[in-house]
Amino acid sequence: MKEKNHQSESVCDDVLIAIRRIMQSIDLHSRYLMRQFGLTGPQLVILKELAKLGEVSVGELSKAISLSQATVTGILERLAKRGLITRRRSETDRRRVLVQATPECETLLEKAPPSMQESFIRQFNDLRDWEQMMILCSLQRLVSMMDARTFNAAPFLATGPIDAGTDKEEKAKVGR
Repeated sequence: MKEKNHQSESVCDDVLIAIRRIMQSIDLHSRYLMRQFGLTGPQLVILKELAKLGEVSVGELSKAISLSQATVTGILERLAKRGLITRRRSETDRRRVLVQATPECETLLEKAPPSMQESFIRQFNDLRDWEQMMILCSLQRLVSMMDARTFNAAPFLATGPIDAGTDKEEKAKVGR
C-alpha cells in the first residue's frame, strides 16, 4: 500500500512537471515573439489570418480565430497604431469595419517564425487517431480536475488572459 502511494505521488509529480514545462514553453515562445518582433501570440495569429483572408470584417476575423469580437478589436487597435493593418468602414454597411494587412505586415510575417500551434498541429496530425484521442481525453480530464471548464479558450497557445473579451457573466462565474 505504501509503495503504491509513493508511486502515485511520483506519477502525480511527473504530471505536474509536464504541465509546468508546457506553460514555460508557451511563455518562452511568447517572450521570444515580443522581443524579436514586438508581437504577442494572439497578434501573430491575427496577422497571419488577415494575410490569408485578405480584407475581412472584424466579426468574420473573430470567428476565424475563435476569439470574441471585443478582444479582436482591442488587438486590432494596437496593430493599427503600428501600421500593420488598415481599417475602414464598409461602403455598403457603415456598421461593418473591414480590416486588411498592410505591406509592412507582410514584410514582418516573412521574417516571423511559425506560431507555436502551427508546429504543434503539424506534429499532432502525424499521430495515430487513437493517440490523438488519448491526448484529448487526458487533457479534458486535467481541465476538469483543475476546475478550468468555465474558461472560454481560443485554439492557440499564448500566455496571459485566455479571452479578455469574455462578458461580465462569464467573468463573474470564474471569479475574476
